[in-house]
Amino acid sequence: MKSRYKWITAVMIAIISMTFGLNCNSNSVNAKKDSNVLKVAMEANYQPYNWTQTNAANGAVPIDGSQHTFANGYDVKIAKIIGKKMHRKVVVLKTEWDGLLPALTSGKADLIIAGMSPTAERAKAINFSQPYRRGTFVVITKPNSKFAHAKKLTDFKGAKLTAQQGTSHYGLIKELPGAKRQTAMRDFAAMRQSLISGTIDGYLAEDTEAISFKLVDPDVTAVAISKMAGFHVSKEESETAIGIAKPNKSLLKQVNQILATIPTATRNKMMTAAIKEQPKADDNKKGQSENWFISMWKQYGSMLVSGIGMTLLLASVGTIAGFFIGLAVGIIRTIPTPTTTGKKLLLKVSNWLLSVYIEVFRGTPMMVQAAVIYYGIAQFWHLNINRTIAALIIVSINTGAYLAEIIRGGIISTPTGQFEAASALGMTHNQRMWHIILPQAIKNCLPSITNEFIVNIKDTSVLSIISVSELFFVGTTVASQTFKFFPTYLTISAIYLILTFTITRIFNLIEKHLQGNKNYNLMANQVQVGTTNDMEVKK
Repeated sequence: MKSRYKWITAVMIAIISMTFGLNCNSNSVNAKKDSNVLKVAMEANYQPYNWTQTNAANGAVPIDGSQHTFANGYDVKIAKIIGKKMHRKVVVLKTEWDGLLPALTSGKADLIIAGMSPTAERAKAINFSQPYRRGTFVVITKPNSKFAHAKKLTDFKGAKLTAQQGTSHYGLIKELPGAKRQTAMRDFAAMRQSLISGTIDGYLAEDTEAISFKLVDPDVTAVAISKMAGFHVSKEESETAIGIAKPNKSLLKQVNQILATIPTATRNKMMTAAIKEQPKADDNKKGQSENWFISMWKQYGSMLVSGIGMTLLLASVGTIAGFFIGLAVGIIRTIPTPTTTGKKLLLKVSNWLLSVYIEVFRGTPMMVQAAVIYYGIAQFWHLNINRTIAALIIVSINTGAYLAEIIRGGIISTPTGQFEAASALGMTHNQRMWHIILPQAIKNCLPSITNEFIVNIKDTSVLSIISVSELFFVGTTVASQTFKFFPTYLTISAIYLILTFTITRIFNLIEKHLQGNKNYNLMANQVQVGTTNDMEVKK
């Protein structure tokens, strides 16, 4: 039995070593608070305002937590001017749109420079600088669409339109009478793909998005709606400003003073430059004659490998730590009722607390848990936890809640005769659990533990809400930069399948090893031993 446990331990150590090796260089930028660093939060996926690239070309700045990716765009150019004036190095905190405000209010970021409009609702949570750009609104559609030649707002009647989730753009669709407002989408890459595939008739955005999109796909057109009669938009919704945490009045003053020194002509030149520098589908001339798969791996291979490593790290460490958490909880919840009043009360309270833990973490999505733990701890207790450590904690305690019930089920499903036989031999409860019950329970639970490992590999994708660059988050970035959505997501799907298939086979070997040799007969062995002893006595 000991050799079996050693074999399992060796496999687990190998998995952890592999994943740590893949990620040993992933945190090149110091995550600690540094007065010489200006942390700027943005999606890095909203061309031409901001995007992700694999090198520092055209003055790109590093993305926090990675040595393989950089951010660039109009927002980055504005951030660099502010950083230069403040004598601080600009580092981009890449996160989803929904994670921008929590990143700022929790102190993870100093500024939000992400093409954000200073709406009244957002102004309740954060302060905004003076606007650094003003834009007009358009509906982006296909040239052959019946809505491409719209002259008035009512011409969009029946059009299936959408906009980015969490933005004021989505609410402006109501200004188009008769338009069928579709579900909001998470980013512009998703809306572009939906328009190309024909699932929507168009989407509402700023004029800069139309210019940016047409550079990579000429088969689109933009219908200006800002000057159409009846279109009402507030001044704030047409402006773009920098978000700053409310307590930081001095930083707000500094930013406004710096923005006042940037002439409008300079800002327009910066936007023109950003539009020309944005990633294009045909950036790699050589890649046009190459297979798309080879071309993608040559250009974005380091990002994808880093994403694979992070996914494996989170899934493997989270499952192993979650196993031990679940094991401890499962054992405690199956302790027999003590005879003394004090111990009985203590066990009852412990079981109640553990039940609350299980219900909370099984009854809420991991994405919500990630946002609450990562941003909540920083906001309320002022503890700035490294995002990778936070992600490992989140996956571990979430997995522990599920495995606790799996292991508890394995323990109570063990035949009662096993308990009675162990008790007849004079074993204590701890001895019964450690030597008799747990080896059988864990062996029976192994398929469920394997399934939890596989689920963790896939569910780590939700951790992009706290800026963790796992496989899906990296894949989304690659798709938005190459504009090859279907091939990229197909590749990501294949990688997930390979990972889950490999893990399944590893655990199948472990399960087979734990089963041992089934070809035995206890009575025959006893008879053989007895016969051998008789022969030795006769000699």
